[in-house]
Order: sequence, then structure tokens, then C-alpha cells
Amino acid sequence: MFIFKSVVGKLWLTIIGLVVVVLLTLSVFLFKFIETSFPKSKDQVETLNRLAVKVASEISLHKEERRYLQVVNELLNAQEASVLVVSKDFVQEETPVGQPNNRLVRYDDFFTKSDLQKVFAGEVVDNRKSNVAARTPLSSTYTAVAVPFMDESQTNVAGALIMYQLTQSSEETQAYVKRLFVVVGVAGFLMTTFFAFFLLTRITRPLLNLKKAADLISEGEYGSRVPITSSDEIGELGKTFNHMGEQLQDTIKALSHEKEHLASVLRSMADAVVTFDAEGRVILTNPQGERIIREWNEIDWLDDGGETSGAQSYPRGEWNRIPGPMQPLFKRVIAQPGEMTSKLLVKSEVWSVVMAPLYSQDLVRGVVAVMRDVTEEHRLDKLRKDFVANVSHELRTPLSMLQGYSEALLDDIAATPEERQELAQVIYDESLRMGRLVRDLLDLAKMETGNMELHLRELDVHAFIKRVHRKFAALSKEKGVSMTYALPERPLTLAQADEDRLEQVLTNLLDNALRHTPSRAEIQIRASETQLRGEEAVLIEVSDQGIGIPAEDLPFIFERFYKADKARTRGASGGTGLGLSIVKNIVEAHQGTVQAKSQPGQGTTFSIILPCKSGKT
Repeated sequence: MFIFKSVVGKLWLTIIGLVVVVLLTLSVFLFKFIETSFPKSKDQVETLNRLAVKVASEISLHKEERRYLQVVNELLNAQEASVLVVSKDFVQEETPVGQPNNRLVRYDDFFTKSDLQKVFAGEVVDNRKSNVAARTPLSSTYTAVAVPFMDESQTNVAGALIMYQLTQSSEETQAYVKRLFVVVGVAGFLMTTFFAFFLLTRITRPLLNLKKAADLISEGEYGSRVPITSSDEIGELGKTFNHMGEQLQDTIKALSHEKEHLASVLRSMADAVVTFDAEGRVILTNPQGERIIREWNEIDWLDDGGETSGAQSYPRGEWNRIPGPMQPLFKRVIAQPGEMTSKLLVKSEVWSVVMAPLYSQDLVRGVVAVMRDVTEEHRLDKLRKDFVANVSHELRTPLSMLQGYSEALLDDIAATPEERQELAQVIYDESLRMGRLVRDLLDLAKMETGNMELHLRELDVHAFIKRVHRKFAALSKEKGVSMTYALPERPLTLAQADEDRLEQVLTNLLDNALRHTPSRAEIQIRASETQLRGEEAVLIEVSDQGIGIPAEDLPFIFERFYKADKARTRGASGGTGLGLSIVKNIVEAHQGTVQAKSQPGQGTTFSIILPCKSGKT
């Protein structure tokens, strides 16, 4: 039961147990004392029997019986005893001295007539065997013995002598003590129970209040307090608990603020932050980290960290595992605790991963990983290196030719005027090529720094495209390429445009188209109406039937010095690798867009969209 599990129940049982132990111990010693200090009922009966026989034997010798009995009673009175004399006709002598005055003691208080008949027949009878014992109070209080006495001739029984004495046997005393112990035990039980209910209000209820407050605090109600109803140890415990609750509330509030602050910092970070346990399972992550882990776990990774198909690495619902390419670095950090950095290539993206161990005392309980997308930095670094390499290459080639042919002229290697003329022409062409390269580099630098000047005015798209077509008609005819244009019937007008810069755009596109389009193929220039960001715009397309651009090169063709054909050696009329980058910057300066579509072996189409009513101001 619940009460036996409570503090009050245990204390109640303890006190009752102590009372029972004390009473039992005391009763053992007291009963032992009674047994050794008080005569037993059998002994008292035998003593009374011997004394009664002695007194009865002397009655017949004394004429004056009353006087004799009076003396006997006086002697027996000191031992709370007395005698009665009953004749054979059941007549009792008058009350002798020594008997109680408030009540006349009669023979039938101890014996029945049948008992006395036995005495008259010469037997000795005690009241412990009489049927009167259970009916009269005196019989239960006194021990009585009836013996016969003889007449003067000592031949016949003259009557019965009854001697009685207050019972002083150990059995009676033990019975009394037992009754006393029962009363004391019941009183002790009642008092202990009352004391237990008193403790229930003084101890248990405050403790239950403490338990209730502790349960509320464990459920998150840190403002819970207990009422203080006393100034004892329970009250001090309540005060300490309330103080602990206040401190805990302040601590939880501070931790909550720190957690919210940390969560805000993690959410606002552009980098992905993920915490893994020692088994590689995700413990904590910010939104960026969760997105990346989900995406990477959708990829089927090979043992060496490479990616194969789009199948899942883990069963559905187990995305929160460390992805394949991060596992080697994770294992190194767990095996050799320390911060480590690595770069990963995932889906054409470059990621910088920094891992540091998390400690629990002296053991590594996991790692924290910070992942940053460095694709752009990697690309810019590659562009920088490619730019230096390409510029060096593009300048080195004409410079080498200029140096070589000029040395040939100085050394008079050319024997004829025609040969000197040819060498001079090569030197001239290479100088023009260097000039174009330097001019394109300067233009591109101005465009990328925002210092390019645009002379904006209204532009008739129809007239503009016709003029550019006439400009390249002779060159296309010379190469055997058909160049056409297609314009809508409705006039197309750009409110603000730099005609010279847009002509530079089409010149670069058509120059590329002519260089990569075989003879008997076609180049077409088209213009039409379209929409850009919900406003009217003009679409200009340049399509060729050349060799096309591979799909892996298509996203990078507008970068500086990027050459889809990977050719480093060009003729005098070769491109610098800056044309498409210049095209992109000029179109974006007009708030437009440019894109390319191509199929290898089927040609390429460049699409330029320019807003009709807006331009750079």
C-alpha cells in the first residue's frame, strides 16, 4: 500500500515496532519475576488445604468453638484469609471476626451443596473445581478450600470448615499483567496513529508540495515555488528549494538566450555547420547544413568518394548520416583528433570542409564540420591562372613572330624585295593582332570596373541589322557562306542604346560564326518582339550551321580567354578569346541578357534580349 511506502508510514511502523519490542521485552522479564516471586495457584490451594485440615482437627477439641474460630480468624486476617463453619444441615455459623462487614460471606459463594455433600462424606474440595467458580465474584477473587471436621467423639463428620484467602497466584497476576499490556498496547497504537496523522500534516504534505513543485520544474514550469509554512528543517528545505528554483530559472533563461543567439547565428550563416556523433549521425545542423546533407545523401557514392548515379546511399528516413566524400576526413579526425581541412568536388561544385573534434572529457564524442561553397573562388582562381597563361600565350606568339621576322630583315635573310615585303606584311599583321588584344583587354577591364561609357540614343533595329549584314556580306560571300536576315513587318525600336557597342556585339558574334561555319552553310540574323522582366523587349538571334559547342563547354564560353576548341595556335585572323566576354558585358550594360544554345555538329544560336524602354543611365 502507498502508506507503507511513505515516510510517515515507515515512521509509524517503526514506532509501533519499537513499542511492541519494548512491551514484549518488559513482559518477558515481568512474567519471569512473577513466576519466581508469587506462588502458583496449586501451591496456594495445598497450603490452604493443610491449614484448613489443621484448624478442622482442633475444632472438636475445643468446647468453645466460637472463641476458637475468632482467634483463628484474627490470625488469618493478616494474610487476607478467613474461615467459615457449616453444619451438615447446611446451617452456617454467625460471621466470625475478620470477615468483611459490608457483606456477609456465605458458603454458597464458593461451593454448592453437592460440593459440601462430598465434604460431609469425608472429601476435601477446593473452589477451582466447583461449578460456582464462574457465577460468583468472590469465587473468582478468593481461593477457598472445604474440609470436614469431626464431632467430639472423633467418629462422625460434624460439618464442613471452609477456609478462603485472597488469590495471590502468579497465574492471576500474569493474567492481570496481560490485560494491562493489551490496554497499553492499544493505547500506544492509537497514540502512534494519531502521531502519524499529525506528522502527515507537518512532514508529508510539505514533502508532497516539494515533489509537486519538482515535477512542475521538470516539465518546464521553472517559476514553480513551494509555500513555506514552518521555520523548522522542512521550512529551511522549502526555502532552499525555492532559491534553487530561482537560480535554475535564471540559468535556464540564460541558456535559452544563448541557445537562441547561437541558433540565430547558425541560421544566418552562409556556411553549412553540421555536428556529427562518433558514429557519423547528425546531431545538430543549421538549415544550410541540413539542405547540403540531404542533397549529398541523395547521391550514390563510390568507395573512393566519387559519385555514380542519383540513387540513395542510405534507406529513406536515414538521410542524417555523414555523406560519402566526407567519411575519409571524418575517420581521420576521429582517429587522430585535431582540426583538419579538405576540399571536395561535388556535382561540379568545390566545397571547403573544416572538421574539428568534439570532446567529452578526454574522449572524442563527435566532430563539427563547417562547409563552404568555394566554387566561385575556385573558378576565379582558375580564371586568374588561365588569364595569365592565355595573355602570356597570346602576347608571346605575336612577339615571337615580330622578333623572328624583324631579325630576318636585319640579317638580310630575304634576298628579294618580294620576300622582304612578305616579312614586313607578317610583322604588320602580328602588330595588328597585338593591338586588337590590348584593345580588347582595355575594353573588358573598363566594362568589368563599370567605367565603360555608353552613348545612348534611339536605335532603329531594322536599319541597324541591315547595315551589319552589308558589312559582313562580302566576307561571307568570299568564304562561300550564305548570310541572311529576317525582320518582322512591325518596326523595332530601342529607346536608349549605344549603336557602336551593339555593332561590336554583332561583329564579335558574326566573326565567330564565320570562323566556325563551313562553306555552303548558312548564317542567319533574326529580330523579333519579346518580353523581358514583364516589359517589351527586342530579341536578336545569330544562328550558324557550324561545328557547334560541346555541352561541357557551353556554361563557360562567356568567360575570358575560354576557347571551346581548346586550340592555342591561331592564325593572324584568329580570335583573342575575349570576344564573347565583351559581348556579355555590353549586353548587361544595356540591362539585357545573352545566352547560347548549341548542338555539336548542328550549329549554334546566340540570343540577345534588350529592353525597349530602358538602358544604362
